[in-house]
Amino acid sequence: MEILIKPWKEAKTSAFLVRHEVFIQEQGVPAELELDEYDSVAAHALAYFDERCIGTGRLVDLDRGEVQIGRMAVLAPFRNQGVGKLILESLICLAKSQGTESIVLHSQVEAIPFYEKSGFTAQGPTYKEAGIPHRNMILILPK
Repeated sequence: MEILIKPWKEAKTSAFLVRHEVFIQEQGVPAELELDEYDSVAAHALAYFDERCIGTGRLVDLDRGEVQIGRMAVLAPFRNQGVGKLILESLICLAKSQGTESIVLHSQVEAIPFYEKSGFTAQGPTYKEAGIPHRNMILILPK
C-alpha cells in the first residue's frame, strides 16, 4: 500500500470515487454536501493498493496555527486493515511539518475511538452534520 499527498487537481477523481461510495452511497449524505470550497485548498491523502485508490482524507489550513482533518473515508472491503490509520498518520505528519499547533476534526460518533487511538480528544456536545451524529475532536501537537 502507498499513501500519496496530492492537491485537489490531481486527487479529485480518485478521492471523489471513494467519498461518493462511502459518504453518499453508504451513509446517505446528500451529494450536494460532499464537495465543498475546502477541497480546492486542501492537501489530500490518498491510499493506493494495486494502483486502486481505496481511501482518502484531507488537511485544511484554518489560518490560526490550526488545521482540520476531514473527509476521511476507506472503502468497505479495506476497513479494519490499518488503511485509515495510515491516512491519518500521513495527515498528522504533514501538519507537524507545517509547524501546526493543533489539529481539529469533526468525528462521526462511532469513529471517536479510532481517533482517540491517535491522541485526539473529544470536545463539546454531540451534533448532527449531514444527518449523522458528530463530535468535535482536537489533537495538540508538541512544540
